[in-house]
Amino acid sequence: MQISASMVKELRDRTGAGMMDCKKALQEAAGDIDAAIDVMRKSGIAKAAKKAGRIAAEGTIVVKPDQTGNQAMILEVNCETDFVAKDENFQSFSSQLADTLLEQPGATADSAGELPLNNTGTQTVEDTRQQLVTKLGENISIRRFARLNKTAGGTLGIYLHGIRIGVIVDLSTDNPRLARDLAMHIAASNPLCVNEEDVAPQVLENERQIQLAQARQSGKPDEIIEKMVSGRIKKFLRENTLTGQAFVKDPDTSVAALLKANNASVNGFIRYEVGEGIEKKADNFAAEVMQQAGLTNE
Repeated sequence: MQISASMVKELRDRTGAGMMDCKKALQEAAGDIDAAIDVMRKSGIAKAAKKAGRIAAEGTIVVKPDQTGNQAMILEVNCETDFVAKDENFQSFSSQLADTLLEQPGATADSAGELPLNNTGTQTVEDTRQQLVTKLGENISIRRFARLNKTAGGTLGIYLHGIRIGVIVDLSTDNPRLARDLAMHIAASNPLCVNEEDVAPQVLENERQIQLAQARQSGKPDEIIEKMVSGRIKKFLRENTLTGQAFVKDPDTSVAALLKANNASVNGFIRYEVGEGIEKKADNFAAEVMQQAGLTNE
């Protein structure tokens, strides 16, 4: 029987499972959606789907260069707890996924699940993810990944801080030690971008409005307020751009001065930190117990 896209969508809406799992279940159930749900429940996929709504704000960052050293992959895979993030099965899956993505330059977040894990051709990324969800009992999600290509004549610097922060930096010159030092600096200092001119206009305007509102509370004349705001914006740019920051290994030297001394420049960088931008749910265990018992605090 021909399985239509609308049938797959309906099953996904009802179960929250992955597209390929829905398609396989529908094929096994000859297009019967209710029977397909039973198939998924028996295989444990429905159990995994129930966990899909949980907030996965823990996890790991993986950074890997390819065999040529001309490009590197950075990947974030999320789970619910720090305990699972350190689990060897979770770490193995994340590492294999990075290897898979390195070999698939056209892969996207939507298509990654359909790829054969580690290019073995025996099991897809999504198959393995679902099995891992069932085994570890937590929602696991592939949040994001990106790759950075080395500029001709340059160096890719890589730094991992534990499993929580990863950085790739593209340095214009062949200087591996400097490239790694800069990657470490970016991990620690978290700049918004390389240079002042790279700061997004809306970010700068938002910061200006914040500083303007704070300065007005001083009650000083407008011309003084403008000077105050101008000074604070300059400080903001120094502290939030890579070249404006003080180098972490030598705070008396700016990154700009360090680069100049080495006749180098930074063409770009990528920094990932586990869970950044994800709203974590603050659970109140006592309140949860009372709610389940049918009690209230009133």
